[in-house]
Amino acid sequence: MEAARPAVAAAPAASTTLSYLPVGLFGAVMGLTGLAVAWRLAHQAYGAPAVVGQAIGALAIVTFAVLAIAYGIKAAAGWSTVRAEFSHPVGGNLFGTPLISLLLLPFLLADASLGLARLAWVLGAVGMTVFAWAIVTRWLSVRHTPAQVAPAWIVPVVGMLDIPLAAPALRWDGLHGVMVFGLAVGLFFALPLLAMLLSRLITEDPLPPALQPSLLILLAPFAVGYSAYTTTFGHVDAFAQGLVMIMLFLLPVLLARLVHLPACSPFRVAWWAASFPLAASAVTALRYAAVVDSPVMDGIALLILGIATLVIAVFAVQTLAGIVRGRLRELS
Repeated sequence: MEAARPAVAAAPAASTTLSYLPVGLFGAVMGLTGLAVAWRLAHQAYGAPAVVGQAIGALAIVTFAVLAIAYGIKAAAGWSTVRAEFSHPVGGNLFGTPLISLLLLPFLLADASLGLARLAWVLGAVGMTVFAWAIVTRWLSVRHTPAQVAPAWIVPVVGMLDIPLAAPALRWDGLHGVMVFGLAVGLFFALPLLAMLLSRLITEDPLPPALQPSLLILLAPFAVGYSAYTTTFGHVDAFAQGLVMIMLFLLPVLLARLVHLPACSPFRVAWWAASFPLAASAVTALRYAAVVDSPVMDGIALLILGIATLVIAVFAVQTLAGIVRGRLRELS
């Protein structure tokens, strides 16, 4: 009986620690999965070491499993905390990150277990559609102030655009209509949301320093949109090229937001919001380079891949160091 007391006493402490676990940390899974796909493409096109993409992919799967268990414990220990997080006008949009992770993981799972890959995709596609309906209903039912409009609002849109991406890897017939559905809904809502975000950024106070990396989410509709469009229709036309060119124009502008960030703001897990847009940009650049067969585009694609790899590596080291030191609350 005496030996059992320390374990009982430790349980509330563990629960308290996990109560600070933000759902947006699933953005790490998105970034790692996207980076693994990018390194796969680099291996196919340029002979980059295959082990790099394999290692990053394995890390993405393990990260998803750990976060799913940890967030499940958080939900079981304090459902009111999760409900409050979902009700937040900005943070609630980040509940799309675990669903997007499920839509991306089939890239990594299909070769090992097609059944598991299909299950993850179905859960992600159905969950993402229901989540998008809920968020759009909230937008139309609740009055929001301009200051509440944030880059995180794009997450549900990006989630719908992610539905077509891994569909070919599932080797299922009859998914074309679902792919068109996700692509159409995502692109339809991307345009007004981007206009609202630009208006908010131009006319309102700047985002706090710790949230500056989330501005890279503005890249996602173009980077993911290109991959979703070409995957759905199987060719690169003028519209697809336009998406790539907008992405390449915005990327240097938004990367500049990261240069001075370490000096003005300590690391926060919210910075992971920049990981998937960077990884998706690398994937798009590599795919486009394979089509246009241009040495300049090859160089640009490899440069973006290098930047994405470096940024995500820094985020991973900072996150792991903070968790080991018990600073999850400060990082959140």
